Amino acid sequence: MRIAFFSDIHANLPALEAFFKDVASENVDAIYCLGDLVGYNVWPNEVVNAIRKRNIPTIMGNHDEALLLPILQESKPSNKGLTRALVTNENRDYLINLPRQLSLNFVTDNEPFNLLMVHGSVKAINDYMVIDYPEAEVLQMMNSQKADVLLCGHTHKPFHRVIKSDNVFKHVINIGSVGKPKDGDSRLCYAILELNKNTTPSNPEAIKVTFKRATYDVEKAAKAVENSEFSTSYADALRIAK
Repeated sequence: MRIAFFSDIHANLPALEAFFKDVASENVDAIYCLGDLVGYNVWPNEVVNAIRKRNIPTIMGNHDEALLLPILQESKPSNKGLTRALVTNENRDYLINLPRQLSLNFVTDNEPFNLLMVHGSVKAINDYMVIDYPEAEVLQMMNSQKADVLLCGHTHKPFHRVIKSDNVFKHVINIGSVGKPKDGDSRLCYAILELNKNTTPSNPEAIKVTFKRATYDVEKAAKAVENSEFSTSYADALRIAK
């Protein structure tokens, strides 16, 4: 089975459209979204509509969660304030009612193998799961949820980390960002996870993880920011992927 995971679109419609085009060529069996559909750009509704139209299972990100807050009077428009003004009431209702976690449970040779999807970490929706996150804390989080694989986003920096714990192997996969990469590569990023007959917790190579990069019209997205009330620093960040 091949499953695609993507996250952190941040209202970047050109990047999302390029993602859909790229993933269509990958012959995946399922697609999941790990949140942060909105923020930083001018297409929050178009992004939400595109994901809803495809019935893609999606969890809440911290920028989606921010829509739970009441509208504030701002002397200088903020990212969250501008986003709230753009998002329709229907799409806001969708975003603020998204689940905060999703899990997938598999069994091979009578051995369960569990995938857990979060946005930040098990601890918090805005926790930064970086590659050198303390091992003991990662294991505590995963064991508390009986997870063999922890899939997350939020940092916008992809990695696959394998941690040996007794006689099993735990996998932490940060899937990167479609709409706002921060690893110096301006191309969109998502992950494809492959499971097979050898997918068991005791196998260190239980899964194959591929990080897919694809080009999109970065300049179109950057110009949209510059022609809006959003800070021009967000346009610069798209160009240099920082």
